Amino acid sequence: MAITITLNSEQVNHLDLSPVQTVIEPLLKNTAISPYEQQISFVIDYSRDPEDPREISEVPEVRLWFIRLDAYYPWLPFFLDWKSGELARYVAMLVPHQFHRTEGIQYNPEALEIFLMQKIFILNDWLTQHHLPPKSRLMAMAQMLGYDLDDSFFEYIVNP
Repeated sequence: MAITITLNSEQVNHLDLSPVQTVIEPLLKNTAISPYEQQISFVIDYSRDPEDPREISEVPEVRLWFIRLDAYYPWLPFFLDWKSGELARYVAMLVPHQFHRTEGIQYNPEALEIFLMQKIFILNDWLTQHHLPPKSRLMAMAQMLGYDLDDSFFEYIVNP
């Protein structure tokens, strides 16, 4: 069940999260959220000059919208469609990076590590609250971003 959220320039420029809220809020009211895991993708229809060479994740207004989104829904990576590249694009909106023609996106390593650890802690607690086993999900997310977490790492995460 793929879910697509479309954003336009006006919504981005006004930091309007309503396109996401109208999708996420009903999902959160369901007792079972796992069917919606990795189902959301974004279509970003942001007007810019046709000569603008920047990738969409390099447009400050778009990045700011995603920063606001992440502050509002810090566990959103659970719902993003990782297979279609939504996790990588989401991370690109929040983590400093560069594009290379041959190697693709290159995140700032320290910033990516900080981002990942923050998401691990947030998602561990959030998944536990929703009675979903977090360890394999978090290890998979870390692997998608080029990190291998050791099993022993999870011994240090304390759930309240």
